[in-house]
Amino acid sequence: MTRVLIAGESWVSESTHYKGFDSFTTTTYHTGVGPLRDALSAEGIDVVHLPAHEVPEHFPGSLDELSAYDVVLLSDIGANSILLHPDTWLSSRRYPNRLKLLAEWVEQGGGLAMAGGYLSFQGIEAKAAFHGTAVERVLPAVIAPYDDRVETPEGVTPKVVDSTDRLVEGLEATWPDLLGYNRFTLPDGARLIAAVGDDPLLAVREVGRGRTLAWASDIGPHWCPEEFIAWEGYRVLFGRAVRWLSGEA
Repeated sequence: MTRVLIAGESWVSESTHYKGFDSFTTTTYHTGVGPLRDALSAEGIDVVHLPAHEVPEHFPGSLDELSAYDVVLLSDIGANSILLHPDTWLSSRRYPNRLKLLAEWVEQGGGLAMAGGYLSFQGIEAKAAFHGTAVERVLPAVIAPYDDRVETPEGVTPKVVDSTDRLVEGLEATWPDLLGYNRFTLPDGARLIAAVGDDPLLAVREVGRGRTLAWASDIGPHWCPEEFIAWEGYRVLFGRAVRWLSGEA
């Protein structure tokens, strides 16, 4: 069974409530992995979710640990969370560079994907910070050094560019609207499969013995609205994407 690790897709929100002289603070915990997890599970794919707050300590730190998975998907999680293990951040001890490990794992046959979000690619205020990293080197994306978000609250319609590609074979030429994405360009060797306007939406690449994929928008709300998730092509598209990354297809 294909096994995929989804890293990220969770967050903690803090609110301060002011009531006259007095105030108090509340926190809430949220995850955004549900739609994709459910779609992939329905396709017979084993999904392991590593929430964002656990990534610094528990993201695989060796090639052996990465080999437990066929595919790794980074979704709305910045480079620093992968790069900085608590051993280094809190205790000043050496620890492997997990961005470089990911690239090496891909070159040896792993499947790596990045999905869009406020902390994907370069992200909001450039805080995702994947530009210039080893992960960028293997992705089918040239990442900008600045805030790369494109907000389209009016909706933008994805269009298939290469209808012969197995990932989109049999799907409609246009898909339900998205509400935003990260803008990147394509490196040599990348194949563009779908676009939003003049920008890439879905691109793939073969690197060494491995495969990589870039999806410029969210895997769920808010950029990927309920209409896209409910579209029958959502499950088909991402199921095929994970199987392709794993080398099954």
